[in-house]
Amino acid sequence: MAQDDKNNQGIDIEGMIAAYGGGAISKYAVRQIVYRQGDPASTLYYIVSGTVKVTFNSEFGKEAVIAILGAGDFFGEGCLNGDFERRTTVATTSECEIARVDRAVVQYALIDDPAFSKLFIKFLLARNEKLKTDLIDQMFNSSEKRLARILLTLANIGQAEQSSVIGLPINQELLANMVGTTRSRVNQFMNKFRKMGYIDYGSQENSGQIKVYHSLVNMLLDD
Repeated sequence: MAQDDKNNQGIDIEGMIAAYGGGAISKYAVRQIVYRQGDPASTLYYIVSGTVKVTFNSEFGKEAVIAILGAGDFFGEGCLNGDFERRTTVATTSECEIARVDRAVVQYALIDDPAFSKLFIKFLLARNEKLKTDLIDQMFNSSEKRLARILLTLANIGQAEQSSVIGLPINQELLANMVGTTRSRVNQFMNKFRKMGYIDYGSQENSGQIKVYHSLVNMLLDD
């Protein structure tokens, strides 16, 4: 990723590592494991470029996709809250550059670097709000509405944007895992959304190129 892109995200991770030490930026291939659930937790990660998925495996062997993260996102922050083991598994969904920063360095930077501290707190607050929204969504909304909200979130569509292409590899199996339903149900909903003009993927669905229109918001407003 270009240096300008990093600055736009609000953090110069290379400069931080150079100043404090205790970290490195590594390249990851597609579908490479960054860490597994149960691994020791002693570092914070920052995505410089690319995307990852965060999954949780229950004691009964069921896997759930908790989040899809992209450039500018942190993960592994539980190490700062006393976690000694990773509670989730993180794997890349594209080629990535990911920074790893030791826990002690992050704790020092939070005190010594106001810009980093402000950015990290903003990230934690946003993550907390998303978790609350996800919980409410799971408790009160249908799987169809949950899928609509996930597509809008992945496409990063705001009020000023009429459409956006989801810029990461995505398929119906992964969407079904995120929604908490079957692939056949997701396929049914996706076909419905496309017929209504809310999304478009045509022959590109297998490559993950799904175009989402702002009008999909209507699915969330429909009682």
